[in-house]
Parts: sequence; structure tokens; C-alpha cells
Amino acid sequence: MYQVKEAFYTLQGEGAQAGRASVFCRFSGCNLWSGREVDRATAKCTFCDTDFIGTNGINGGKFATAEALAEHIAALWPTQSGGDKPKATPYVVFTGGEPLLQLDAALIATLHRHGFEVAVETNGTLAPPPGIDWLCVSPKGNNPLVVTHGDELKLVYPQADAPPEQFSSLDFHHFFLQPMDLAPLHQDKTTVAETTAYCMANPQWRLSLQMHKLAGFD
Repeated sequence: MYQVKEAFYTLQGEGAQAGRASVFCRFSGCNLWSGREVDRATAKCTFCDTDFIGTNGINGGKFATAEALAEHIAALWPTQSGGDKPKATPYVVFTGGEPLLQLDAALIATLHRHGFEVAVETNGTLAPPPGIDWLCVSPKGNNPLVVTHGDELKLVYPQADAPPEQFSSLDFHHFFLQPMDLAPLHQDKTTVAETTAYCMANPQWRLSLQMHKLAGFD
């Protein structure tokens, strides 16, 4: 049984794939925070700004099989026209909460049969199943990383207990710093300036802004 908070078609707003048309599938649940404000202060991740409780979001629900969820996701991808013109490869991003609590090899394989590339945005504390096409790890505090290689490491900055130097030797193709979002729909100018300065002083790291918030799309 897969429990999905929400699923929707949009553009990827962050990191190396920013601007790419994507279906986002947000699983319910996380292993670092319950999602309840009453538990935030004692959570293993205290700065999450995402609602991942339940299955009551847009296109959310419970899906008994991998095929049922894959068909649900495929229905959100637009019908492409254009004759002989190249068509975009369907792309799905699994996020959360923590998607690796639910994402499994069966669902990945089923989505591949539907023609999708499969991306995951994970906190890196759980081992991923085989077959993922794009693996993005976003470390949260000093929680131990199980995933130490992949396509993209995207670190929210600053985190006092997770300095960038701690991750710079890991085996990722892209390294991004993303200014911590201190208020809804607003990234503090001081935090952005500090993140920019770090990237300029340490050019292994690239600046990632949340384009979906700046441009005003979900």
C-alpha cells in the first residue's frame, strides 16, 4: 500500500534539474519528524516547511499496487503533440517527507514501463532501491548518511550541525547550497548573501534558489 499526500504536474524548482517539467509525487510520512508542530523542537529535522501528513492533498490517496500508482502518475503527464518533433521524456520526482520509506523497486520498474525517468529527493538516511535514474540527497543535520553517492547533493544552508565541508568529499556529480527558507515564500536576504559568499569562496558548490517560489508556481 502506497500512501501519497499529493501529486501534481509542475516544473522542478531546485537544483540541477531546475526548470524541467515534472510530476511530483509526495509520499506521506518521514523518519526525521512526525510532521506535527508539537514535535518540531525535538525532531531530528527541525526546519522542514512541508505538509506530508495524511493523503488529503491534491491527487493524494492510497494505492494498493505499483500499477495503480504508476497509472495515477502517468495520467498527470500531459499529452504531447508535435508530429515528428522530439518529445520530452516523462519525469517523476518522488519526495516527502521521506520517499524511501515507501518507494520500492516494483514501483520504479512499473514507472519505467510507462516511459518515466524516476527521480528521488531523499534525506539520505535510508538505502535506496535499485533503478533510480536521478538521486538527490539533502542531508538534515547530523543524522547519519547511508547514501554517500549519487547525482546531486543539495544542502540547506546554514545548518550549524551540517557544514558543507562535511560532505564535500562525497561521490556526487553536483553540489548545491540552498539558502534556508526562514519565512513562507521568502528567502532571507542575509541568508542568501551568506550562501552566495560561501559558493564563491568554495566553487565546488553551486547556488540553488527555490525558483518555484520566486516565480510563483507550486
